[in-house]
Amino acid sequence: MTKKFLAALLIAATALTPLAAMAQDPIRLAFLAASSQNGYNDATWQGVQAAAAEAGDVQVEIFDGEFNAATQYAQVEDIIAGGRFDGIIVAPNDTVGIATALEEATKAGLLVASVLFPVGPSLTTMTPQVPGLTVTVASDPTIGATAQANEVIKFCEGKDPCNVVIMIGQLQFPFDNLRYQTMVDTLKPHANIKVVATGEGSYSPDASLTAFQDIIQANPKIDAVLSNADQHLLGVEIALNDAGIPIEPIYLIGGGLNAITVDKIKEGIFDATLSGYPRSEGYYAAQTLIKAKKGETVPNFIDPADLAKNPLVVDKAWLDANPDFKAEWEG
Repeated sequence: MTKKFLAALLIAATALTPLAAMAQDPIRLAFLAASSQNGYNDATWQGVQAAAAEAGDVQVEIFDGEFNAATQYAQVEDIIAGGRFDGIIVAPNDTVGIATALEEATKAGLLVASVLFPVGPSLTTMTPQVPGLTVTVASDPTIGATAQANEVIKFCEGKDPCNVVIMIGQLQFPFDNLRYQTMVDTLKPHANIKVVATGEGSYSPDASLTAFQDIIQANPKIDAVLSNADQHLLGVEIALNDAGIPIEPIYLIGGGLNAITVDKIKEGIFDATLSGYPRSEGYYAAQTLIKAKKGETVPNFIDPADLAKNPLVVDKAWLDANPDFKAEWEG
């Protein structure tokens, strides 16, 4: 082997080294949780981590949005300025306000995924409303709210009046207001159904307990409780027990499908819940951004409900028939 040939090999190796190093750089994704203290968001984070571990060349980091829209907006700005990340997965606190920041992120070359809710003025438009946004991983909230209300309608057949309480998160949130209006509009054509009260549970058993205690003082005869969140039913259960009101005759339907509620349904305490897929949302969002970063063609909308094995509304009959089912989050 000549000296000239060895020199040529050395030059070639030197030229390739920077490219090889670039190819080995990990993909870095930031998960902007609505709140890192929230059980649903924690399960979403677990899904993000699972997708990263599966890919093997991905680093992920979580940011606590503290259920504060301004905090989350500032986090997007900091990520853009810092230049450390290739993509952002956001569980938005403000689905409209965060849009401007995310558009700036896409302009800066960042890949962006939204989970649980779409980002933009329409909560029922799942295809990206923000220019450049990669994917929305969420379900149309009106579909779930309608399904829940229809279960109440079935229960109320033959009952006149059938007194219903709606427990919602907070009506100031656009997504909760949309769910609430959908529930009311679905129930309205049925003259036997009376919505006697609405309580705001703020996704907290304690807040729900206080709200429901006030409700049953004014409305001791309740036939059904329709809620968008399983956490609310925990407070409702305590309030009913404290008041000495039997739970079994009251139809209780929540939302989220957490492990606590699964056990309550199996025990016959709660009746049903709307399915929630927090871990799947995080997994599909991270997986999609990873594939997009690698140059693969990806969908711009994924509905986790379409990929799930369980039905939209889970009740005792389905759980009894599927004893090995595991919820995606603890609650």
